[in-house]
Amino acid sequence: MRINKKSISRLLLVAATLSAASAALALDITLPPETAAYRPSNLPGYQLAQRNCMTCHSAQYVATQPPSSRAYWEATVKKMKKPFGAQFPDEDIPALVDYLSKTYGTERTPAAQAKPAS
Repeated sequence: MRINKKSISRLLLVAATLSAASAALALDITLPPETAAYRPSNLPGYQLAQRNCMTCHSAQYVATQPPSSRAYWEATVKKMKKPFGAQFPDEDIPALVDYLSKTYGTERTPAAQAKPAS
């Protein structure tokens, strides 16, 4: 197949037409509001989780994890930071781990196991 200026012009016209057609078919999608929430706590990590963790996943993701050790939560928070690229400073890791361990992990107290207020 020989490519000349006429062939290139036709390809560009087809590409422009397809691009315009796909833009015309674009839909606006409105997601329902988030209903899951992190369990309230006075621990500093609670506010950090609210601010940082829900950027990538819902609070329900954390709530469905089995009660796990502090080492598990520390490894998980560090994994979210690197390699997944969560945007929080390294100095927030201990507070996040403390909140997750005491609220969702094996260190949780009966009060921390209560369901969040709706």
